[in-house]
Amino acid sequence: MNQDRILQVLLAPHVSEKAAFVADAGQHVFKVATTATKLEIKKAVESLFEVEVTDVRVVNVKGKIKRFGAREGKRSDWRKAYVRLKEGQSIDLMTAE
Repeated sequence: MNQDRILQVLLAPHVSEKAAFVADAGQHVFKVATTATKLEIKKAVESLFEVEVTDVRVVNVKGKIKRFGAREGKRSDWRKAYVRLKEGQSIDLMTAE
């Protein structure tokens, strides 16, 4: 996997109450590209944050349908990944480059 693809796989960390809750259990949540596979996500996290990943779980999130008066629109579908790290390792997103 080349460096360009690694940078395209992980889009952003996903910040929510549930993400904060699972962070205590050694998991981190990321928004990822809709075409990303589990293996690509694992390699991207390991190379960018220099940690060892033990498990990756992926969820496809469907976009909500919203109304703007008489017009109806739809938010984009997106994908998030729950990444479990090896025991004793963590990712500090505040100091990550």
